[in-house]
Amino acid sequence: MKVTLIGGYWVNVVGIMYSEDLITYDFGEGHPFRGKRFSDFLITFQQLGLDELPQLKIIQSRPCSFEDLLLVHNEEYLEIIKQGEKRYESLSLDTPLRPGMLEAAMNVVGASLNALRYVIEGNAPFAVGMGGGMHHAFPNSGGGFCIVNDVAICAEYLRKKQGSKRILILDTDAHYGDGTAKIFYETPEVLFISIHQNPATLYPGTGYIREVGRGEGEGYNVNIPMPVYGNDPSYDLVYSEIVVPLVEEFKPEIIIRNGGSDPHFSDKLTDLGVSLNGLRRMGAIHREIIQSSGSHGISLIGSGYNPIVLPYGWTSIILGLADINFPLEEPIQPPSCINDKAILAQTKKVLEEVKDTHSAYWSF
Repeated sequence: MKVTLIGGYWVNVVGIMYSEDLITYDFGEGHPFRGKRFSDFLITFQQLGLDELPQLKIIQSRPCSFEDLLLVHNEEYLEIIKQGEKRYESLSLDTPLRPGMLEAAMNVVGASLNALRYVIEGNAPFAVGMGGGMHHAFPNSGGGFCIVNDVAICAEYLRKKQGSKRILILDTDAHYGDGTAKIFYETPEVLFISIHQNPATLYPGTGYIREVGRGEGEGYNVNIPMPVYGNDPSYDLVYSEIVVPLVEEFKPEIIIRNGGSDPHFSDKLTDLGVSLNGLRRMGAIHREIIQSSGSHGISLIGSGYNPIVLPYGWTSIILGLADINFPLEEPIQPPSCINDKAILAQTKKVLEEVKDTHSAYWSF
């Protein structure tokens, strides 16, 4: 494992996979997902001087191959995308196609796979794939701004190319990763833990506690639907009572975390109450469970729908992963809900149901 000496202390290097071509993943004027998010992040990251820290290493990413896509998606579906681009068709109401979108998606998948290979090759215990987390795509369909599913492609790369048998996917996106869940719903080799806003209040409307998996995969789909305005103390409780015990019992070989800034209290498409410090904690808990389990992992960061907060939210996650104490101020005034103790009480009820439902599979 390669490390760097800073001020007399050995610290881990976090590789951040980035490409200027990521900006081509853009759904057009008026859509909440624009490619400018990627350049905005990099500009903010550089203005803060974080690119000068030896712990954080920006690495030029490469697009994935067509064969990489076939780890999850079938050729017929990929051909539908190619033809749909030419006719400006849509995969769903919220996922319009335009020329070059499949190629743009391959840049996103490439960043995720580059991050995965970076840690597999022993360059660092942690790496980041910028733009990743396209968890709404299924093998033969897309939606929710997702054309292909890089999260699942990374997991399938580990299973089919590396022979991995215990992969943990920790999905902290505010929206439920319905595509990822479906793909691994019947396998015990992938433990999927999703912390998301109550699906009765948010797209895609699935991700309830009793969706536990099927067949050999029963018990390996763990959903934690957070109450509206679920805040930092609520998430800390989820980590300590659900995530950490499951990691200790499952003993993952590698941990894939995906999710960006959309749990933030100011996000325009969601209704959670997480602060920048809470997002930093998401990165930190990823690092901590990697270290405690003796594994390694990648963080796929792409979501978020408040352009003012997004670059700071993404940066907060990276700072938590890298264990860097760098102060970031909230660019937007926090609402009172982020300190509402009633939210914590609601979260406790959710966790009681999660434990009761999964007590047949896990010993919390």
